[in-house]
Amino acid sequence: MTDFLEVSVFFGLFLSFLSYGAGVYLKRKFKLSIFNPLLISIILTILVLVIFRVDYEVYYDGAKYISYLLTPATVCLAIPLYEQLETLKKNWKAIIIGITSGVLTSLVSILAMVVLFELSHEEYVTLLPKSITTAIGMDVSAELGGYVSITVAVIIITGVLGNVIGEAVLKLFRITDPVAKGIALGTASHAIGTSKAMELGEVEGALSSLSIVVAGIITVVGASVFAQFI
Repeated sequence: MTDFLEVSVFFGLFLSFLSYGAGVYLKRKFKLSIFNPLLISIILTILVLVIFRVDYEVYYDGAKYISYLLTPATVCLAIPLYEQLETLKKNWKAIIIGITSGVLTSLVSILAMVVLFELSHEEYVTLLPKSITTAIGMDVSAELGGYVSITVAVIIITGVLGNVIGEAVLKLFRITDPVAKGIALGTASHAIGTSKAMELGEVEGALSSLSIVVAGIITVVGASVFAQFI
C-alpha cells in the first residue's frame, strides 16, 4: 500500500482535498467551531502519513500545487474590502490604531515569551511573524534567519485557534462592533481568522481582509526592529 501511495503523483493533492472535505462535512453536521475544516484536514493528513509511513516529501510532491493558490487567494480578499469602501473611509483612524495595536501586542508577547523561556535568536525570529499570512510570514522568517517550516506551522496554528475560539473571545469581552470584530480577527489570525469573520458578516469580513494586508506590512517593519532586541 505504501509503495502504491509513493508512486502516485497526485497522492498529496487527493489526500488534501479528501481530508479537507471531511472537515467541511463534520463542520456542517455538528456546527461546532472545534470541527474547523483546516484543523481536521491537518489531523487526518498526519494520521495517514504516520499510519502508512509515507514520507512528507512524497506527500508534498503532489500537495505543493495547492500552495500556488495561496497568494492569489489572499489577493481576492480585496473584493469584500472594495464593497465596504465607505465603512473604511468613515473609520480609518480606528482601523489604523486597532491594527497597529494588534501587531505591537503580538510582537511584544513573543518577546516576553522568548525572555521567559530563554529561547535562541533563531527561535525568536521564527515566532515573530506568527500572526500574518503565510505568504508574507515565510519571507519574513527566512530574511531574519528563522526556521521557515516551523514558522509556517506556527502561523497555521495561530490561524486555526483564532478561527476556533475567536468568536467566543469576542463574546467574552463583549466586543459587538462589526469593525472591531473584523480588525481583531484579521490582525490576530490572518486569512484563517478572516474566514470566520466572513461568517459573522460582510463588514467583519471586509475589515478582516484589510487587516491581513496592513498587519502584514507593519509586521515586516516591526519584526525587523524587534529582531534586534535579542
